[in-house]
Amino acid sequence: MILAILQARMSSRRLPGKVLRPLAGAPMLLRQIERIGRARNIDKLLVATSIEPDDDAIAGAATAAGVACRRGPLDDVLERFRLVAAPEAPRHVMRLTADCPLIDWDVLDRLVALHESGGFDYSPNALRRSFPHGLDSEIMTFEALGRAAAGASTAHEREHVTPWLYREGSGLRIGHLVQADDRSYLRWTVDNSEDLALVEGVYQELYARKAAFTTEDVIDVLARRPDLRFINAVHQSADDRAKAEAFWRSYDAGEPVRRRV
Repeated sequence: MILAILQARMSSRRLPGKVLRPLAGAPMLLRQIERIGRARNIDKLLVATSIEPDDDAIAGAATAAGVACRRGPLDDVLERFRLVAAPEAPRHVMRLTADCPLIDWDVLDRLVALHESGGFDYSPNALRRSFPHGLDSEIMTFEALGRAAAGASTAHEREHVTPWLYREGSGLRIGHLVQADDRSYLRWTVDNSEDLALVEGVYQELYARKAAFTTEDVIDVLARRPDLRFINAVHQSADDRAKAEAFWRSYDAGEPVRRRV
């Protein structure tokens, strides 16, 4: 069984309540649930939020969408994952975060396929970055999650769930999903108001006519909407900004660009 766990909280430091901000008439959390639901290699999806009263709204939104929500500690997210996953006794657990409403279900399926075919303990697509920020995902065996929960001791390890799995000396077999063309300089996650403006623009352009829009469709929108391309560039590194500018110069000049992002 492949269990996907979507972690969400209302108390985001930079953009509080972002996971319930509206996108095309529904909370961002529900739009992401909708996209994850198109993955063929995921057997079950759960939302994991905290036991804090502020997160009652997340539990309510998930339940209204027909997705079970389970709860655990706010800051010890690793323990939250363990508590949420344990009753299901899955073979593998995929970790997703609720600030990625452009998540690509094809990438999720490819990650599961890599993880299973390679017999890996832990497989991410963001340790060796090639996908846009906002398409991040990672999958681990349930046994590896248990080892992390037992072995992780620092606040960083427990808040971010997986650092113990890829630290030196973990002894785990790690598989990395990478794509041929590096697109890691594209920023599609939602951490702040500028990120949200980009995602809102994409949904406004696409959702009404094609709810199941792809990553390639997002590229096409940004090709038509130069005003959106760099709306969140203030949150990029200088190197990523330079790479993004080079990519769009080539695109605008009509140079061949591989369509699988």
